[in-house]
Amino acid sequence: MTLTAEPSTVALVSTTPVGPPPPFDPELAPALRIIKELMPPVNADTLPVMRAGVPGMEPADNRTLARGGEFLVEERVVPGPAGAPDISLLICRPASASIPTPAIYHTHGGGMVLGDNRTGIEDQLNLAQSIGAAVVSVEYRLAPEAPHPAPVEDCYAGLVWTAEHADELNIDPDRIVIAGASAGGGLAAAVTLLARDRGGPVLFGQMLLCPMLDDRNDTPSAVQMAGLGVWTQADNTFGWDALLGAARGTDDVSPYAAPARVTDLSGLPPAFIDVGSAETFRDEDVTYASRIWQAGGRAELHVWPGGFHGFDVMAPDAAVSQDARNARQVWLRRLFAV
Repeated sequence: MTLTAEPSTVALVSTTPVGPPPPFDPELAPALRIIKELMPPVNADTLPVMRAGVPGMEPADNRTLARGGEFLVEERVVPGPAGAPDISLLICRPASASIPTPAIYHTHGGGMVLGDNRTGIEDQLNLAQSIGAAVVSVEYRLAPEAPHPAPVEDCYAGLVWTAEHADELNIDPDRIVIAGASAGGGLAAAVTLLARDRGGPVLFGQMLLCPMLDDRNDTPSAVQMAGLGVWTQADNTFGWDALLGAARGTDDVSPYAAPARVTDLSGLPPAFIDVGSAETFRDEDVTYASRIWQAGGRAELHVWPGGFHGFDVMAPDAAVSQDARNARQVWLRRLFAV
């Protein structure tokens, strides 16, 4: 199966007329004001500070991830792509499982420029606990130091290793779901395409949470929400520039870098896609789901009213955040019929 990139330009202005931005959910708006005070725009000047992390918000350690003995937690260094450095996998397995379990293979978020294999993993563990699954979270090289194809190839290499060592990990290789949020959602979509096209591991499903899919950054929602919410059009420009350099927005962008560029979305595992109505990625994510349906595939799409990017993580107690997390759990349980 051959992938080709759709024609594009570097324009950042949508040709589709847009109205005023949709309102933020009333419960989310107060949290957003606080978040905006704490979170600077992402650019070359702020990136080193953001990578250093926020004091008091350090990633969970292994003891925390073990959840009182429910999970066996280890970090393994495994071979990366051919000719590239090894990669690290954070592996959390149900401690009491007597038979091979399903697994969530996690590609973390961070706009292609931030994060590590502990970023977002606690949310994945919550999902895993509900279905008795393991979580394997991959550490991939970050842009701009390691531009495309380094991040996606690292993620793919980790998936291949996980599938090949499923027996050792007490994982059922036929029941691996790939999951990621934001940039991790884009990488999850891209790895799914790679697995299909290379005849690699057959994924059971793909969970794409507010995924970062389109380097062109010119959809109506990107324009409509410019300067508003979390991960604005300007932040998105920086992330894609870091990953793709001068190629961003041109016909030279690979669908394995920006899955919105793919022309063939047939033959993919069932997808769960969600996104907020008041965020940059809304329209590219809705379009991706629609194109899966048009190709004859299975996709469940949720557009959460008034949600900004990452609302469920940053305002977890809001009703819409609880609904979003519940919908993911319901989809996984239905997929695995547990």
